[in-house]
Amino acid sequence: MGRLFLLFTVVPLVELYLLIAIGRILGPLPTIGLVLLTGAVGAWFARLEGLRVLRRWQEAMARQQLPKDGVIDGFLIFIGGLMLITPGILTDIAGLSMVMPATRRVIAGVVRAWVERQIATGRVQVYAPGYNGAPRGPEDVIEVEGEVVEVVPSRDVPPQLEK
Repeated sequence: MGRLFLLFTVVPLVELYLLIAIGRILGPLPTIGLVLLTGAVGAWFARLEGLRVLRRWQEAMARQQLPKDGVIDGFLIFIGGLMLITPGILTDIAGLSMVMPATRRVIAGVVRAWVERQIATGRVQVYAPGYNGAPRGPEDVIEVEGEVVEVVPSRDVPPQLEK
């Protein structure tokens, strides 16, 4: 509840204060022009980055490799684009940092670590289709550095490829 209050109340008030302060310095029309310009440039840049990441995903899949840029990058570009078209100074700075590749890598690392912690604590669970959670035999259990990892082939794998 506290985070939602912050998101929907405090952030817009700070944004409004900053826009009024900038309006006093620049005047109303240049401030409105600045808001429109950052929205248009932000939307264009988010689209450009989104298409670049999508193209890299498609190229990796064509080579039958996992894409280097994961789903987190696409998600950050989407959220960054939304923030860039939202009027405000703070949202523009946050959105730009999510869209620019250098800062997006840093943010993606933080998000990835957070998701991994959520999975480790059990707050987030990941399910794989065709996996019932039980090993079928001793060949399906692997021990890695003292930790048991269960490996069960998907039901979609042809029998000749299964061990």
